[in-house]
Amino acid sequence: MKYIITAVVLLSIGLIIYGFNLEPEHADLANKYIGSGTLVLFLIAMPLFLIKESKGKKFKDYMLTDENVRKMQGKKPRNTDNQDSPKK
Repeated sequence: MKYIITAVVLLSIGLIIYGFNLEPEHADLANKYIGSGTLVLFLIAMPLFLIKESKGKKFKDYMLTDENVRKMQGKKPRNTDNQDSPKK
């Protein structure tokens, strides 16, 4: 998977560079190469990379829930009404 992503990224960068290096009289064709390279980069390479990197990770750990915000601030989790309150 790593090599596929690398190949797709290199292909898209190559398309973009080739589009910029075309002669000015072929402006329509140059724009097609640049646009194709950009689409491949953002619609194919980026989702493949995100899928590869997010395997085995819990999505809930990255959400800003009240519990996670309190953990980041170093506070104790808040007790809600439906939980037993600790005896004092």
